[in-house]
Amino acid sequence: MTTQGVARQGQRGAAILTAMLTVVLVASLASATLWQQWRGVEVEAAERSRIASSWVLVGALDWARLILREDARKGGADHLAEPWAIPLEPARLSTFLAADRSDTLEADASQEAFLAGQITDLQSRLNVTNLVQGAKRDEPSYQAFLRLFELLGLPPLELEVMVNRLVQAQSEVPQSVLTASPPAPDTALTPQDLDQLTWVGVSAPSIEVLRPFVTVLPVKTPVNLNTAPAEVVFATLPTLQMADARRLVNVRANKHLNTLADVGSALGQPQLKTDDNVHSVSSRYFEVAGQLRIGPTTVQEISVVQRDGLNVSVLWRKRGVAASRPPPTMADS
Repeated sequence: MTTQGVARQGQRGAAILTAMLTVVLVASLASATLWQQWRGVEVEAAERSRIASSWVLVGALDWARLILREDARKGGADHLAEPWAIPLEPARLSTFLAADRSDTLEADASQEAFLAGQITDLQSRLNVTNLVQGAKRDEPSYQAFLRLFELLGLPPLELEVMVNRLVQAQSEVPQSVLTASPPAPDTALTPQDLDQLTWVGVSAPSIEVLRPFVTVLPVKTPVNLNTAPAEVVFATLPTLQMADARRLVNVRANKHLNTLADVGSALGQPQLKTDDNVHSVSSRYFEVAGQLRIGPTTVQEISVVQRDGLNVSVLWRKRGVAASRPPPTMADS
């Protein structure tokens, strides 16, 4: 082969290599462009879903407040046969989210929206705030918590540590804080919700066991015997057996308690003593839980509301995304 022929073959080889590199480069650029476009679409869709979710969940919270306000207007005891206690099963809300199909959400099946919710009486639970009053342990409340811990098989040492730390935290709060003045920068913090009980020595597994039976409210509250589960009824009535607590729950399902005097009558124990400071048949604090599913994403919101007469105010709200769609891989492009 001549030198000229070898040169031509080398040029053809270089041309092929250049073409291959060009194809790889174009494919890489196309893949990167597709990825960026997908990210932009996903970010825009997520933002639209977030805005839509926010409006729907705020509307659901307002509706719950209206229900509680109307319940207060009727007066009487608060019990589980009232409208506020009936949970909202998942209901399709796509048509309400977008009056114009070209607006917030598309009309395809991937954007179907479902709303579920429930109002829970927080005074159906033992209140951690009751444990310490005036930087001192409240004995009736402590005994109720102790009975609950023993019933649930939780370590009493965690209760002791919690009470001691709550006493310490409250002792460190200056008088200005107790009188609602602005707190000092170095003021010790106390738990504001159940998950923060880890601050005062309660383990995460214990918190999960306690969750249906314990709450953290801003002030001392009595337990509503119309709505409390058997475990809480048992904990707050030291002369009661667990079988009696379950029987009270069954009896009140057919006829709620109008007054505390009805407790002894319902159990056939007229001598049974209740305490107005510990027990009640009405409530002021409620939890409103809403869950909105839009396509593959589920948004959850929990609010605590306080009812004073006909005024129902929101104390705090927490919102979080439960699930989302995973992005495609580069290989998918």
